Amino acid sequence: MRDESLGRLSGMELKINNPNYLIYYFLYRDLKESFIKYASGDLLDIGCGNKPYKDELKDKIETYTGCDIAQSSEQIVDIICNAWEIPLPDSSYTTVISTQTIEHVEDHQGLVNEAFRLLQPGGYFIVSGPMYWPLHEEPYDFFRFTKHGFRYILEKAGFEIIEIRSNGGKWALCGQSIIQALFPQIKNRKSLKQKTVRTLFNLMGGVKSINKFFLKMDQKYLSEVNTMNYVVVAKKNNP
Repeated sequence: MRDESLGRLSGMELKINNPNYLIYYFLYRDLKESFIKYASGDLLDIGCGNKPYKDELKDKIETYTGCDIAQSSEQIVDIICNAWEIPLPDSSYTTVISTQTIEHVEDHQGLVNEAFRLLQPGGYFIVSGPMYWPLHEEPYDFFRFTKHGFRYILEKAGFEIIEIRSNGGKWALCGQSIIQALFPQIKNRKSLKQKTVRTLFNLMGGVKSINKFFLKMDQKYLSEVNTMNYVVVAKKNNP
């Protein structure tokens, strides 16, 4: 049974000293652009949590319905259900989104199939999920997706792929990995090993400097062969 009142993102505010800055920088950039281009009308958010994108979407859509497996920390989930069996009528929405959720869903194909069922013909599905990320929300962390994996499961459901965007490249991934390897060690100063890690981390300039350096490297020498995450836009065509 999933925990109730789960802690979730509550907005898209981002600071350069955030240890997860590099993944969110690219994820937020690509989600915002996708929302601007494709979101409209009545929207369903599968895995909505605290609806962190509600302010970003408010001028693009008419209604915002959120479903999730458990109630969120802000108590704003509208429908508690499995992602693959949402108790709503066919063709109810013009837009469906599901962000950073699909890796936690046992039946990921079921989630995609439900998005297809619930969309009106001509509607858009905006979905995001990781290719690289440490284990989180264990034991409910099941999958990682390449762009080819996303294409396969979306086309299998009947969608037409409109775009697949890599959220950053190999340099951003490298910087994020360094922070995730070293940052948990710097708070505990008891052992010599931990003091050494802290010293190394500080010599590198800490979170802020690492974020700045690897963001610049990624923008200058972009290589998407190794990315942290994808944002995918798919369309349900007229029958």
